[in-house]
Amino acid sequence: MDDSTTQTREIFGDEHAEVRTQTRRFIAERIAPFHEQWEKDGRVPRSIWQEAGELGMLCPTVPEQYGGLGVDFLYSVIVMEELSLAHTTGPGFVVHSEMVTPYLVNFGTEEQKSHWLPRMVTGEVIGAVAMSEPSAGSDLRGMRTRAVRKGDGYVISGQKVFISNGQLADLFVVAAKLEDSDKISLFLVESDRPGFARGRALDKLGVHAQDTSELFFDQVTVPRENILGEEDAGLRYLRAGLARERLTIAISSQARAEAIFRDTVSYVTGRKVFEQYLSELQNTRFTLASIRAELEAGQALVDRQISRYLAGELDETTAAMAKLWVTEMQGRTADACLQLHGGWGYMREYSVARAFVDSRVDRITGGTSEIMKEIIARGIWDARR
Repeated sequence: MDDSTTQTREIFGDEHAEVRTQTRRFIAERIAPFHEQWEKDGRVPRSIWQEAGELGMLCPTVPEQYGGLGVDFLYSVIVMEELSLAHTTGPGFVVHSEMVTPYLVNFGTEEQKSHWLPRMVTGEVIGAVAMSEPSAGSDLRGMRTRAVRKGDGYVISGQKVFISNGQLADLFVVAAKLEDSDKISLFLVESDRPGFARGRALDKLGVHAQDTSELFFDQVTVPRENILGEEDAGLRYLRAGLARERLTIAISSQARAEAIFRDTVSYVTGRKVFEQYLSELQNTRFTLASIRAELEAGQALVDRQISRYLAGELDETTAAMAKLWVTEMQGRTADACLQLHGGWGYMREYSVARAFVDSRVDRITGGTSEIMKEIIARGIWDARR
């Protein structure tokens, strides 16, 4: 996906081109050159969040009254795509901007919005969502974290795992069940609350610069005003956010697949075997032709779902279809392109090797491919009733 490709996509207007250029330049100058070191460190510095905030890359859809730009979702799409096209998986901007702040915007009180959103827009406050647990990943009904009413507040106890931005975050949207209920409620929990502790930064297979953590809540007391929305309504809120979350994964996966393809075309054009360039061999040409066709189909699918989201018509089932197809396609692309690199494809100095590992998580995060199939299947039978 180059400039000519993005300019011909019907969902974007002229007003988006300058933003994309500015975003691409910032990533090239302030993120990409340092990303390898951040992968060794296991996190990105807080300073880069504040720089991104100054540029308007964080939470662009947040209303102007809370410090945001108040622009449409396409500005978020640009940030997601450019980070992915540059293979810069470390900055957890997408989790912060597209998964945390929408809960506050859509379900928070005026006090909560006024207090948190302006600082999230600037990058002063980093957000994370704490849902998954050691025994409850995609199946939220197995959640064990509990919130007990005490006085004019709640006491939260439990454990979370696989939390993106977990080491850096200042504010967590925590899912827990009230002591007398099997339904989920959402709470805002600040990282400086007594009883809250970050566990180890998890040693992941890939995406090494993205900090992912265990979290522990040992009798963490929060005031009543820290509940997000209504008691017992958390599952409804989470489901409302899942369509956008899964769409963001599809958007990023599509762009990452494009980047893998772009880098592979460059490699085979300059690499000789048996006195021929790899690009001249029929196997290479047919493999890349098949990938190009799938990329075109994937982009059409993603853009259609973006249009549906902008129109307020993207439902859970349709978003699941996009996430399933695009992430699986990304996996096929990464595998085929690594093979075309031969032995060099197994070396981390080549982007295809890192992308092969980094892209694997997209078939798991936000709901596994198997869960996506179950959601789609339910939609088939629901439509017959």
